[in-house]
Amino acid sequence: MSRRAVLEVIALGVEDAVAARDGGADRLELVADMASDGLTPTVAAFAGIRAAVDIPLRVMLRLTDGFGAGDVDRLAGVAGELRGAGAEEFVLGFLGADGGVDLAAVERVVGEIEGCRWTFHRAIDHAVDRDALRKQLDGLPGLDTYLTAGSAAGVDAGLPTLLAEAARGGEPGYEQRLLVGGGLRLEHVAGLRAAGVDAFHIGGAARPEGWGVPVSAGAVAEWRGVLDGG
Repeated sequence: MSRRAVLEVIALGVEDAVAARDGGADRLELVADMASDGLTPTVAAFAGIRAAVDIPLRVMLRLTDGFGAGDVDRLAGVAGELRGAGAEEFVLGFLGADGGVDLAAVERVVGEIEGCRWTFHRAIDHAVDRDALRKQLDGLPGLDTYLTAGSAAGVDAGLPTLLAEAARGGEPGYEQRLLVGGGLRLEHVAGLRAAGVDAFHIGGAARPEGWGVPVSAGAVAEWRGVLDGG
């Protein structure tokens, strides 16, 4: 029997978090400033959400738009502050100018979060060589998930890659959970579930009226029902 699918929802604040939880989300990705595709929230924002809901929270570690690490010392400091405030799970991912993983930056930040569990985010979809990136990151403490659409263009374009990577689960560099997100739609779910994918990430899909309004508990509940086979 396949295990219950994980549903992760992007939350920008307490209202989002509560609605996502009420709709059946298993986990939240906490971000700020979606105009920049999601940056690190403040410690106060994290603390407010942590106090409001008891489901797992993964906190974005990203200070600027794009996939470069930027000021790594500052980023490591922010990661340490969030860790000190009680954050236990994170999301990060940095590429160098050559399109390969910025391993030094990743290792520095991962060292700061002391082995917490973390997701390497959609930077993988912009890498010049996905397989090489996975193998370079293999063995880093805490890495348990890749958030990916299979393509920088989104799930429609990335489906063949997602299905191929799902089939490689268990190989070196492919032990981590595949968390599919980025242009994900309900009609994608059946094929991905059949291929063994059991984790799904939504942002805009949880906000049918757009990013200017909070998460809809009803929209999240619809996803929960589909993932549960309803």
